[in-house]
Amino acid sequence: MADSELKVEVAFALPHKQRIVALAVPKGTTARQAVEMADLPSLFQELPSETFLEAPLGIFGKAIRHPDKEPLREGDRVEVYRPLQIDPKAARLERAKRQAKGQ
Repeated sequence: MADSELKVEVAFALPHKQRIVALAVPKGTTARQAVEMADLPSLFQELPSETFLEAPLGIFGKAIRHPDKEPLREGDRVEVYRPLQIDPKAARLERAKRQAKGQ
């Protein structure tokens, strides 16, 4: 590996399938660029490729506000987040309703 490259990983998961792609990227590569380099659409063909273009990103579980601007550091793991299937507040409300009926 050249001094001008960094080792990073890009991770994405579905409930039934997970992948972590190891990459050597040029210094100055942003999180969004690393996701593009990981070619996740080829690994998750069941999803539309647009899924990865604007998805929220994080590094080691911490959301990134500006993934198009923030350069990566050696060893970073970029995580691609899926959209929520249901709003957490709505899910809690539904659980509370079910529990109230069960009493």
